[in-house]
Amino acid sequence: MANQPENNQQATSSSPPIQKSEYKSLADQAASTAMGFKDSLEKQYLKVKEHAETYPYVWGSYIVVYGGFALWTTYRWRKLRKTEDRVRILQERLRKRYEAEESSSSTKVVEKGSTFSVTKVVEKGSTSDKLSK
Repeated sequence: MANQPENNQQATSSSPPIQKSEYKSLADQAASTAMGFKDSLEKQYLKVKEHAETYPYVWGSYIVVYGGFALWTTYRWRKLRKTEDRVRILQERLRKRYEAEESSSSTKVVEKGSTFSVTKVVEKGSTSDKLSK
């Protein structure tokens, strides 16, 4: 039982430093994170710069290959956009032509339709007269 109080004293003495680190202000944490990010970014930049100076032909080939891909992608993208613009213009022309044709033919259909409906009424009347007689 004599060992138990010593263990409790050690446990209580070790807990306050943990609490102190938990209560850091958010500003301090954000500042340390920003500085850590900036430092790691700067280290990475220096590594890349040193590698580029050591192996210039490798980096030149990267530029040629990926630059070529970028140029080809840009060319294809612009060509696609131009094709889409031409298709939109043609669709607009076709829509206008179809509307004009539809409006001119709809007046004829209305005239024919009214004549047709009158004829139908007469036919029905004459058919019903024949059945009744």
